[in-house]
Amino acid sequence: MRLILVLAFILALAGTGYVALTGYFVARAATQLLTVGTIASAIALATPPKDPLTLGYRGSPVDALSLPFEAVEIVTPLGAAEAWLVPAAGDEVGRAVYVHGIAGAREDGYRHLTLLHEAGWTTLLISYRNDPSAPASPARRYAFGLEEWPDLEAAILHLSGAEAAPVLVVAESMGAAVLGQFLTNSAHADRVRAIALDSPALSFGSVLEHLSQLSGNPLPGPMAWAATLILPGMTGLDLTRAEVGATYAAFPGPLFLAHGTGDRITPIGPAETLAASRAAPTVTLWTGADHLGSYAENPTAYRTAFRAFLDLVAD
Repeated sequence: MRLILVLAFILALAGTGYVALTGYFVARAATQLLTVGTIASAIALATPPKDPLTLGYRGSPVDALSLPFEAVEIVTPLGAAEAWLVPAAGDEVGRAVYVHGIAGAREDGYRHLTLLHEAGWTTLLISYRNDPSAPASPARRYAFGLEEWPDLEAAILHLSGAEAAPVLVVAESMGAAVLGQFLTNSAHADRVRAIALDSPALSFGSVLEHLSQLSGNPLPGPMAWAATLILPGMTGLDLTRAEVGATYAAFPGPLFLAHGTGDRITPIGPAETLAASRAAPTVTLWTGADHLGSYAENPTAYRTAFRAFLDLVAD
């Protein structure tokens, strides 16, 4: 009996050490993911695409789409951040804000801009902390929306104006985390009239689980749990608060949601859960695409679904 107890203790100790060690490496990978420059270096293209509707294109709205625009400064808590304001085609029916994800850029919003512009929406393509056209945060680290949301608040207040006009917000990848924290924390959350999400990052916990599964090691669930405990010491962030699915589920306005089953960065599971839990009008587009690839997989289906969403907003 004593031998069995000793063996059980040794196994338990070894298991605990394994979970702690593998959890550490998952936490380190997550920390790298949040470090400014890591993803940008990994996805940098030697020759940027010439098609403005392809991710990675760089150039102003007039260069890309022959659309007039105004460069405006948004006063954020860290300082001035540049945004591009593109007037609607013809009479304005509403105002929209585009929020990119980690290592993204304002130009990534051109796919949505073309649809919004032709439908009569004045659109603000923003930058926020740690973008080249915005102030750097002291830690030079992304915070999965926990620290970025005041920058979005400043942009929404700028666009909404003194008349507090309602706005539509398009958010991609970590942009969805930023918007989710704005909706959760801002006294001005009621200015958001409608929301469009693409490959949304709704749960940092699911990102940790995804990283754990990608490692190929046994016990990915306990690994992710250990990483959750280790991360605050590495980042100074309480990433257990970076969960915004319930906030979107409760949002009373129209919502557009596009996501691909092949997404290797933000798992589709939280998006499917969100869609199933929505009571308010919701337009979904499920594809087999990788991260932010649903438009490229089927532009016609994407544009049709997004126009149906805009029709809902107009009703």
